[in-house]
Amino acid sequence: MGRIWRGRAYRWGDETVKDASLWGGAAILFAVSILHFYWAFGGRWGGRAAIPEKAAGEAVFVPRAPETAAVAVLVAFVGLLLLAQGGLLDAYTPNGFTYWSAVVCGSGFALRAIGEFKYVGFLKRVKGTTFAKLDSWLYSPLCALLSVVFWLAIG
Repeated sequence: MGRIWRGRAYRWGDETVKDASLWGGAAILFAVSILHFYWAFGGRWGGRAAIPEKAAGEAVFVPRAPETAAVAVLVAFVGLLLLAQGGLLDAYTPNGFTYWSAVVCGSGFALRAIGEFKYVGFLKRVKGTTFAKLDSWLYSPLCALLSVVFWLAIG
């Protein structure tokens, strides 16, 4: 016997796994958003490992606080978008905007996982830096996972 939540009877099965995947993906996005807010307001922990580096160890770019805060807001919005497209927000139901936004996000995360062939992604050429190592075992796989979760929300 399943439990009732938001008017639906839930049993362990396809919908439960899908909902858990969507909540998990949104939780990851909200955590990443919080981390970006931390950096935007002066936090330093983990910041160096999050910026792509050239082979010599020099940062490819130096983000400023306003851009970092904008990324934080955007990532939080993407998390809400994922929940809305999955039908998990009572206040907002899936529609054409959430559908096409989820298509763009799922495609974007897939492209980020593949990379731009130099500093980020599975196909990067610069591999010996701190960022490159974390990108190979954490950031790119996480982007691939988020891509799958977005496509799950669409289907």
